[in-house]
Amino acid sequence: MRMPKLLRTGDTVAILATSGPCDSERLAKGIEAVKQMGLRPYVMESCRMRHEYLAGPDDLRIKDLHTAFASLDIHGIFVARGGYGAARLLSGLNYDLIRANPKVFVGYSDVTALHVAFNQICGFVTFHGPMPAVDFTSDEGLTLESLKNMIFAAPGEPHHVQAVCKQVLNPPGRALTTIVPGQATGTLVGGNLCLLAASLGTPYEVDTHGRILFLEEVGEDPYRVDRMLLQLKQAGKLRHAAGILLGDFSPETLETLHIPINELIATEKKPTLAGLACGHTSPNLTLPLGRKLLLDATAGKVVI
Repeated sequence: MRMPKLLRTGDTVAILATSGPCDSERLAKGIEAVKQMGLRPYVMESCRMRHEYLAGPDDLRIKDLHTAFASLDIHGIFVARGGYGAARLLSGLNYDLIRANPKVFVGYSDVTALHVAFNQICGFVTFHGPMPAVDFTSDEGLTLESLKNMIFAAPGEPHHVQAVCKQVLNPPGRALTTIVPGQATGTLVGGNLCLLAASLGTPYEVDTHGRILFLEEVGEDPYRVDRMLLQLKQAGKLRHAAGILLGDFSPETLETLHIPINELIATEKKPTLAGLACGHTSPNLTLPLGRKLLLDATAGKVVI
């Protein structure tokens, strides 16, 4: 899978909304944080719009995406926030245009729908990471450090070069938990559990064959997590994966989710690690979807 050109200080990044409308105060703080990263924010129309629970009509949000990918002056794209609505855009996107202009693309939660499409249809790496109108306003420490470590080119290196081996380290005091021991290597795919389950049966469902499947969720009762995992399991998505990496499921814990984890995931006997600080949590680590990843569930290590 192709690596988009990584960013350098002074590059311009588009900030746009693919899902829900932005809170103006939080967006303003996020824009300032982007500037502090050494980047030039270009705020697009969708960030200022509201169409009830959407950041403008579908055609406007699609237009912002197309403009951001097509512009030679824009080097990366930050989705301002999640919510709901990204999946509504999938059938209207110009994938030829996007495929021809791979760029650093960052977001999570509802943005999972776009990650899967850009990875599988357009063939380039995207970044499951923090969003300006959400995480940039509450944590400017490890969250942004992890993001910069993933999306910025190393000094003196070509734009497309990133360290061959880079371990993803959890915050101090938050050890990863082995669910099923073993090692697995494969392309990293996945994101938000709800979005992945909702995509099943559509042209945009995630392909897990021989891949490391990453899952995160927020605000869902254990029985609802169970139902969505069961849906993935019955669709063969867990069975086909080489390994499974679980992120944050706040407010639920490994203890409250012991039934779906032990009875639905562990029974697949795939190397499985849990507890990565990634998703709807602070700090929120950045993961490169589409890159090869070593999941060492025995040693509790994740290496890109």
